[in-house]
Amino acid sequence: MFAVVMNREASTAPSSKPAFAGVFAHLAPHMAELDRFLHGQLESFEPEIRAMADYCIDTSGKRIRPALVFLSGWRGPKVITPDLVRVAAVVELVHLATLVHDDIMDEADVRRSRRTAAREFGPVAAVLLGDALFAHALHLATQFPTTEICAAVSESTRRVCAGEIVQTLRRGSLNISLADYQRIIDLKTAELFRVSCFLGAKLSGAEPACADAAARYGRHLGIAYQIYDDLADYFGTEARIGKTLGTDLASGKLTLPLITLSERLPAAERQLLAEEITGKRPPQLALRLQQMNDLGVFAAVTTCIHAELAHATAALAPWPAYPATTHLLALGDVLRAQVAALQINT
Repeated sequence: MFAVVMNREASTAPSSKPAFAGVFAHLAPHMAELDRFLHGQLESFEPEIRAMADYCIDTSGKRIRPALVFLSGWRGPKVITPDLVRVAAVVELVHLATLVHDDIMDEADVRRSRRTAAREFGPVAAVLLGDALFAHALHLATQFPTTEICAAVSESTRRVCAGEIVQTLRRGSLNISLADYQRIIDLKTAELFRVSCFLGAKLSGAEPACADAAARYGRHLGIAYQIYDDLADYFGTEARIGKTLGTDLASGKLTLPLITLSERLPAAERQLLAEEITGKRPPQLALRLQQMNDLGVFAAVTTCIHAELAHATAALAPWPAYPATTHLLALGDVLRAQVAALQINT
């Protein structure tokens, strides 16, 4: 999965400088409709928790998963179908629920440049708020004329939760192989990317083989994005990323940057790092970041990101006439630019 692939993904990173604002500019009408739909759903929540739900349903996030729905179902800048809006809302609500729960487990203070729901309402209430968001997402999915959409979303939600459970149970553990890490991010992040692309393509009438290709694209993009997110926890800045950083080492979460660092450290230093991961000694974040810089961890991890982007591109290569192909591939440029922005801090 993380094989080195040298092609357009790796070679154009420094020169292409797209930003979410630019790539997503043509989605502004779609996102506005999604925002109206989501806020219209607040009336479905009990009056006592509407303000809490509204706190989570804000417009400050990048909304990558809804964008994948809209782009995979792309039929033109002015074509916004109710089905795509509803599915985009479903995947966004599932994602928001996972963020609420993630921030509780990570004891994070900041998400999207403001207090997390756990800090705003308390962790106990936040757990239940995340559950309420999950439940409403599945309620919306039941409103399609067939059970196929609800079945796909339900299965993906279960897989996302399974990934989070596995990661939670492995916190503070050194018994995590590269294959284990790959499996966790495939479930917890890539699955929702995959189903977003699949449902967008399917609802737009794409033929089954094309919808499957879009799904494969989404999966590889999701894996790449999660590796980037794990890298950003060490090399990002809170002002740029918009959330609490440095939580992975503190919470004993063994991600690819730490796995790579551990493999490259001398035995004695590797043992000290192991004690930090298992909670036997305080985390030395500044030291570990310096070691990552000295031992080329950033370059090694970004190579994995570019490899996944190459797999994503390959999935859509047989479908150049698919209306969504150009727009979906542009998201790879966006992620590549984000990685390049992280490099400034190395």
